[in-house]
Amino acid sequence: MLTKFVVSDFMNFKYAWTLDLSEPNNYEFNPEVVSKDAITKAIVYGPNGSGKSNLGLALFDIVGHLTDNTKRSDKYRIYKNLETEADRVSFEYHFKFDDHKLIYKYQKKDYERLLLEQIFIDEKEVIHFDYQTNDGFIHLEGGDAFNLNNGSDKEKSRVKSLLGSTLLVQNEINDIFYKFGDFVDHMLMFYSLDSRGYQGFKFGSEKISRFILEEKSVKEFQSFLESMGIHYNLIEKDIDGERQIFCHFPNGDVNFFKIASTGTSSLALLYGWYIQMEKASFVFIDEFDAFYHFELAENVVKILKELRNTQIILTTHNTDLMSNELLRPDCYYLIGEKRITSINNATEKELRRANNIQKMYKAGAFNA
Repeated sequence: MLTKFVVSDFMNFKYAWTLDLSEPNNYEFNPEVVSKDAITKAIVYGPNGSGKSNLGLALFDIVGHLTDNTKRSDKYRIYKNLETEADRVSFEYHFKFDDHKLIYKYQKKDYERLLLEQIFIDEKEVIHFDYQTNDGFIHLEGGDAFNLNNGSDKEKSRVKSLLGSTLLVQNEINDIFYKFGDFVDHMLMFYSLDSRGYQGFKFGSEKISRFILEEKSVKEFQSFLESMGIHYNLIEKDIDGERQIFCHFPNGDVNFFKIASTGTSSLALLYGWYIQMEKASFVFIDEFDAFYHFELAENVVKILKELRNTQIILTTHNTDLMSNELLRPDCYYLIGEKRITSINNATEKELRRANNIQKMYKAGAFNA
């Protein structure tokens, strides 16, 4: 479980910005969107250009050097903040697994070049490697057999190499280290319909139809669309050896994606990922409802709430979703000029279930 994330000097994040998911309030309503350790479902708001998309890129920078999963290095061409004097970008991830805390800190020159890596478990530094001095240590049982300076790729993450080795002995602390690696390996961020791209979770690229038909039947997809108020008679066809989804009409059949609206196509993309999200540890969907009617967006949030073991962060401009009937004040986050904060912490007023938080937000009651 990710509990806190800190980034500094990255893209538009000047100095240190913190996303703290470790402060659930004691609200009694919508308990399924939090755990005792962290917020598990969150929606982030902010003006255009405030950094909502960059927040996702910052969170998923870790995927670039710790996994072999799909990356979007093209998204990181402008890497360091251009206003600060810092010569590096710093990242800090806080996790909790079982009753143990793990912190992963690293610094980079750019997307490809690491400068420093550190792992702390229960406040003890167990891995340290400085890429500039080529010096470090491993204080995990079995780690003394790992050669930190070995290998032809001198810039390859030492943490990644250790995660992929079989040197560490099986014990409680080392298991936490491997749980961290497994969490990162199952992070997923996917983009809008326009790019149909994603980061993390899997290696390679597949079509939406293949996503759906390999995991579910076409009729299950049809039922999903019907639950969202969209009605088609769907059938599966094999076209040149490729399974595809078609709409059946009395006078002929047509490929689903040839006639689906932009919103319906976007919903199909979401469904293709949704049926795999139970396997994901952490999901970030930027502008998830850009093509949705507000009622459809609300229904999507409701089905995502059902994924109890997956942390999910959404970004949106849709204030109709800012409701205590859907989530809670500690699950709605605002990006301001210097911080990211929940609306629960953006006001001195005590927020209750009866409060119309959308109305309060529009009236300027929350100070981000």
